[in-house]
Amino acid sequence: MTDLPLASEFPPATREQWRKLVDGVLKGASFEKTLVSKTYDGLTIEPLYGRRADASALSGRAPAAPWQVMMRVDNPDPKVANVQALEDLENGANGLVLVCPGSIGSQGFGIDTSADGLAHILDGIYLDAGAPIEFQLTREAKDVPAHVAAIIRQRGLDPAACDLRIGFDPIGLMAAGASAPAPWSDIAPLFARMTRALADDGFRGPFAAADARVIHNAGGSEVQELAYALSVAVAYWRALEAGGVALDDARRMIFFRHSADADQFMTMAKFRALRKLWARVEEASGLTPQPIFIAAETAWRMMTQRDPYVNMLRVTIAAFAAGLGGANAVTVLPFTAALGLPDAFARRVARNTQLILLEESNLAKVSDPAAGSGGIEDLTDQLCRAAWTLFQDIEKAGGIASALESGLIQNKVAETRRAREKAIATRRDPLTGTSEFPHLSENSVKVLQPASQVAPAFPENALPSIRLAEPFEKLRDASDAILKATGARPKVFLATLGQPSDFIARATFARNFFEAGGIEAVEFTGNNLTESFKASDATLVCLCSSDEVYAQEAAGSAQALAAAGANHIYLAGRPGDAFRQAGIQDFIYAGCDALGTLKAAYDILET
Repeated sequence: MTDLPLASEFPPATREQWRKLVDGVLKGASFEKTLVSKTYDGLTIEPLYGRRADASALSGRAPAAPWQVMMRVDNPDPKVANVQALEDLENGANGLVLVCPGSIGSQGFGIDTSADGLAHILDGIYLDAGAPIEFQLTREAKDVPAHVAAIIRQRGLDPAACDLRIGFDPIGLMAAGASAPAPWSDIAPLFARMTRALADDGFRGPFAAADARVIHNAGGSEVQELAYALSVAVAYWRALEAGGVALDDARRMIFFRHSADADQFMTMAKFRALRKLWARVEEASGLTPQPIFIAAETAWRMMTQRDPYVNMLRVTIAAFAAGLGGANAVTVLPFTAALGLPDAFARRVARNTQLILLEESNLAKVSDPAAGSGGIEDLTDQLCRAAWTLFQDIEKAGGIASALESGLIQNKVAETRRAREKAIATRRDPLTGTSEFPHLSENSVKVLQPASQVAPAFPENALPSIRLAEPFEKLRDASDAILKATGARPKVFLATLGQPSDFIARATFARNFFEAGGIEAVEFTGNNLTESFKASDATLVCLCSSDEVYAQEAAGSAQALAAAGANHIYLAGRPGDAFRQAGIQDFIYAGCDALGTLKAAYDILET
């Protein structure tokens, strides 16, 4: 086939030429401050990258092999769980994740872990037919692997023919706040014995999960996730070796779990970085690196209860990024997961999200498609360097168990979580459908069982599981309660001044701003500002217009509205002393503390 010339007929463009054009647009503004961004780990993201010509593809899945399409099984009723599991497997999923109550990521639900319960759940499922089963365990559910092994023996199956990922993760449970019966030094030998017993019975494994979701769910950074996962995996590797398992065999008994979120490039780089980092650990241990198994789950912390259909977009991007980043298995959370147990429709959408990516988009046909991409390669390398440094710090502190006991991990994660919460509050990190573009009259969606409205309590030194949208959702819940009690939501009157060309941009901004907190925006209609305000039944007012109109009309309008009964007046724009002197109390603008302003608005409404 003759190559198409495409852009080859044009003279080559240089970075210097591009930079000259950019500087002309910036007109003296700082290039670094305007176009260069930073991650929560302080990593640099440039606006433009060249191709990385010396890069090579990372070893992960077999060439052109699809990832495993996994579905969560977390319904407490074993009969319902069985129906869901069979339906998933019959309609495109090729693996199941059995979620035990209280496990990392269980989020208030979980299966019946008794022997009878597991027998019901696995009824009709051919365990030796190639469908992988992954377990998310707790200390209370430590007998689940033994119960499943008994089922396999009863069916006369060869354990080696059953693809089971057991998922022992005692350190992860300690990090999440589960009470440990003893220090890790005492638990490690028991962990090794249980793992070795399964291997001796003929099971292939892997048996231990280095589950970094506990860091992601708590608001941690990508570097913290990677360093934590490395440290946990090394701790399990050491425990297995001390328990008499050969080093080469022990590494195959460990797999990794990671969250994938809607930051596409960061997620791809994180999964790629994990492979490079573990290969470095293997090399340092005197072994030739081998591909590791990475199980991905779309991130819990990005899920929202409000406008949950947007979650479909979030999980699609996350699954896309995890698959292209080299994940071996991907679990997509149903779009209603934050609201409760998903129904058949939500589960079908979760399945089909992956099937479309695999069967229609053929994403798995290219191995490591990010190889050579300047931006993703650079981000991968930065993640590797920063995560390796933190991994070394954890090792210097005595290993992951000691780092958790001293609070080293928790303190670092808490610092990042606070930074995230600030970015959410100021809407620098927007949440579509929640903090941006809210829909106050949205219809409710169906779930089989609603999630608990009582926030779970976490021990003092635990890594809490959060959702980033929760602070805004609490305001929306307060608005719903007021609507139910009084028949009307709290309101803000948008005093639009001048012509539509003057006020429409800021009026739209103000509507989104206040309705993100459940405060209904009512716009000025008619010819008389104060009469329209009185008819709105609002006590809060927000002036909306251009800076030019504000200079002429803001002060007089604010005074007239105050005289008409407005007890708090906002202005959509930057603060100014002249405005304050005219009685304008607050200002809303891009980058202001939206969450704090909205919380204060409810306090004003109560007075």
